[in-house]
Amino acid sequence: MRNSRLLAGAVLTGLFAAVLPGPVSSQDVDEGPIGPSPYDIIEGWHVPFAKQGFTHGGNSGLWAESPDRIIVAQRGETRLPIPIPDEFDGYAGSIGINTLQAVALRTWQNCLYTLDRNGNVTDVWEQWDYLCAGSEGPGPHRIRISPYDPARRIWLVNETFHQIYVFSNDGSELLMTLGEKDVPGADQTHYSRPQDVAFLPDGRILIADGLDNHRVVILDADTNYLGEFGGEGSGPGQFNGVHAIATGPDGRIFALDRSGGRINQYRTTNDPGRVEFINSSDGFGLTLDVIVNDDAVWITTLGPLRFVKVDFDGKRLYTWEVPRALPNGYLEVHTFTVDSERNMYGGDNQYGRTQKFVPKQGVDPDLIIGPPWAEGR
Repeated sequence: MRNSRLLAGAVLTGLFAAVLPGPVSSQDVDEGPIGPSPYDIIEGWHVPFAKQGFTHGGNSGLWAESPDRIIVAQRGETRLPIPIPDEFDGYAGSIGINTLQAVALRTWQNCLYTLDRNGNVTDVWEQWDYLCAGSEGPGPHRIRISPYDPARRIWLVNETFHQIYVFSNDGSELLMTLGEKDVPGADQTHYSRPQDVAFLPDGRILIADGLDNHRVVILDADTNYLGEFGGEGSGPGQFNGVHAIATGPDGRIFALDRSGGRINQYRTTNDPGRVEFINSSDGFGLTLDVIVNDDAVWITTLGPLRFVKVDFDGKRLYTWEVPRALPNGYLEVHTFTVDSERNMYGGDNQYGRTQKFVPKQGVDPDLIIGPPWAEGR
């Protein structure tokens, strides 16, 4: 089984390298301290629940609402070969299937579900599978919940259909849809491959409208258009794809320039429809996801595959590389989330699963990622 896993990792790594852009040059970048992971991984945490012949798809969106409720968006399930190889270990990557690339094996079922602290499925919202059905692209991209929303509504970004859905917290109701299905656009009510959503303390909403429009759209609390910022390019505050966005103290906004390999930082102004650019930190390769804490930013990257802690001035404070080798490795930490007990969960969009990270005994607390910053928390 060990040799099969190594072979699977090699095959997936080759596929990965062939389809994603190369890393942005990090020459002349002070990478700061690089060390071991401060976490232990709970092996086999994500318990399989699919019917016979299927397994998890790419885990593209995660949100840890609590240690006992982790909400998962996956890009459908993956059909397994028949007969199922003996090496199958509960996820597609264990038998050499890359869920990002194996689109012919993708089945749009069980796209939204919740897990408890032991990785067992607690709810499956199959009634919303139709929102992804028929997609020729990757579909669901992010899940977020605003810390300022008393109703704790769930926001799901669908990249392929250019839409954003807002559900009741229990998943029973679709309350709102932003964007028009299969109609990309760059006006005040249309999006084109949106990637993420974030929230300001005053109720404003930030839409990372992401891979085509290279902009961040500012909406008021009632989703009315207020303004936008960014634009395509390599200049100050511009993007080559906005992949993730988060807010921080003092009106700060952090947006990841995906193919530009940068963190762009902005600050709100007295004009609710305008922000000011502060700085960029670059040389990260392909930037994936972001969590902001009180005084630093954590991101995941590809080229190489890493977690990186950066202060608000762009100084790198700590980095650890994520191994690809199975059983506990990753091809892509596409998304990560942290619960109130400081356990972390990382979704792999290519091996097809989520893993739980727990802080190592006696580790420096400055190396542990806290839950996302929120005013008053």
